[in-house]
Amino acid sequence: MDQFIRDGTAVAVKVLSLQSRQGAREFLSELITISDISHENLVKLYGCCVEGSHKILVYNYLENNSLAQTLLGSQQHSSIQFNWSTRVNICIGVAQGLAYLHDGVRPHVVHRDIKASNILLDQDLTPKISDFGLAKLLPSDVSHISTRVAGTLGYLAPEYAIRGQVTRKSDVYSFGVLLIEIVSGRCNTDTKLPYEDQILLEKTWAYYDQGQLDEIIDSSLGDDLDVDEACRFLKVGLLCTKNVTKRRPDMSMVTRMLKGEEDVESHEITKPDVIRDFRDLKLRSKATSSSLLTSIVARSSPSSSSSTGNTTRTSITFTAISDRP
Repeated sequence: MDQFIRDGTAVAVKVLSLQSRQGAREFLSELITISDISHENLVKLYGCCVEGSHKILVYNYLENNSLAQTLLGSQQHSSIQFNWSTRVNICIGVAQGLAYLHDGVRPHVVHRDIKASNILLDQDLTPKISDFGLAKLLPSDVSHISTRVAGTLGYLAPEYAIRGQVTRKSDVYSFGVLLIEIVSGRCNTDTKLPYEDQILLEKTWAYYDQGQLDEIIDSSLGDDLDVDEACRFLKVGLLCTKNVTKRRPDMSMVTRMLKGEEDVESHEITKPDVIRDFRDLKLRSKATSSSLLTSIVARSSPSSSSSTGNTTRTSITFTAISDRP
């Protein structure tokens, strides 16, 4: 909701419902993480209020809502014209904000929930990354942290969704999905479409593999469309969603690629890994757990196993995964 503070400044108030999955720990995480961070492409936090189970965050007011409500929502509710130059600025802005979180602050910040509804737009359509409730701090000497999985299906990096290992490259995957959404003008997941067209990332790869990548570009774009640049952005999106985590570019490189300062063609593009739905996630999680258990049991010495009489077990817990963009 929109409000004003005493000096007349317009602010946005985020009220967490009593049914919200975001508990006190996540709320405080969001507050602590962003309170001292300042960047053109990150929301500014003015303050907070906690009373019992009621939690409120006060952000700077952003006039044009989110990408999910405007670009990817029903266009009849938005008067914004997302021409190509506007989309380029949004893509680069989000990339710069994410690169700052990953490399510009210590400890590094992994957002964990990069998606269209968390990209807000100000009056000049400058993008701002918002909602740090799931953010994790990553010390410089740590490659990844293991945590309960949270986020939005469709944007979740498979290795994070399945094994609970979060790295900065998890955000890179989510950004890759978002990037393709912005260029194509549609959500990554649309169950109203025929099965083979439901997942945008899969469709984008299919067009790339057929040498027809320009077919996925938003057909509503006008005369300022640069097809070659749009295809380059789509290729960057595919690079960000590579199956092998370490082969994804970091966000600093992604930013250079989008600006044309880094050659995209010299990087190999491979088929992205995609989790289609909760059923797919559940099946793959069980398979991974079974594989881990087999590996652990195989490494356990017979003597130690027989002496304790116990079998080593492993499990992966999933919490707060949403299917909403």
